[in-house]
Amino acid sequence: MASTVGFDGLVTVARDLLARPGRQVLAIAGAPGAGKSTLVENLADALAGEPVAILPMDGYHYDDGVLHAMGRRPWKGAPDTFDVGGLRTTLTRLRDPAEGAVAVPVFDRNLEISRGSARLIGPEVRLILAEGNYLLLKRDPWPSLRAHFDATVMIDVPEAELKRRLRGRWVGHGLTPPEIDTKLEDNDLPNGRVVI
Repeated sequence: MASTVGFDGLVTVARDLLARPGRQVLAIAGAPGAGKSTLVENLADALAGEPVAILPMDGYHYDDGVLHAMGRRPWKGAPDTFDVGGLRTTLTRLRDPAEGAVAVPVFDRNLEISRGSARLIGPEVRLILAEGNYLLLKRDPWPSLRAHFDATVMIDVPEAELKRRLRGRWVGHGLTPPEIDTKLEDNDLPNGRVVI
């Protein structure tokens, strides 16, 4: 059942999940620039003291070398440029108490690469805040992740605001105005429309 919630409602959803037995996964999806990372960090802060960990989908980006070999480097961030099977395997491992601590990759935006085994999610963690663009995508192989989510949230941001935020992101990374326009129009905004 779909419903609209604000931040306080999302905190309530997370607390309800924490009240359930076993480890729970809350999936938070949205277009590039929707504010997923910020929202998840704020949610984790609001749940301070609770056994919560963040699992960003961006850690499962294919490496640039792999994307070059696939002919997909200019479209990095599109649905087919992620290791969905790797994410699914991690989610499966995170459900298995026998696994203990599970190492997960983290995407380094400054270097534009994933760093494997960059963070540990310990066995004490009861709620995983998974965040990423395509977690709720209905195009194969993404639906194979749905069984791993106990609750899902889609962040709704108007396209004009997404464009403003993304432009600011790429300015901050030193791209020129023509490079930013290409990135927005050929990659980020089309990917955002797929998510929406």
